[in-house]
Amino acid sequence: MLLNFMFLFMFFNGLLMLLLNRKVLLTMLLSLEFSLLSLLMLLLKFLMSFYFEFYFLLMFMVFMVLGSVVGLMIMILMIRFWGNDIFFLMNLLEC
Repeated sequence: MLLNFMFLFMFFNGLLMLLLNRKVLLTMLLSLEFSLLSLLMLLLKFLMSFYFEFYFLLMFMVFMVLGSVVGLMIMILMIRFWGNDIFFLMNLLEC
């Protein structure tokens, strides 16, 4: 029971860091990955009670990796076009 609260605390801590660090895309991606990692651990603990049904866990891990790749691709494109990954320095009217 204590592990569930720890994983939920990690998840909400990651979401709080996502909301507080909105200036730089890299810190947003790291906090999002931290939240997804805590959800993965919570899901692993939950699915171990259902006769080791890990098919859904594998699908969740694939979508985690796909989301990470899309986030890194967006960050690389932002650095190529604007020179950095800070949101407040770019103007959306230039697009």
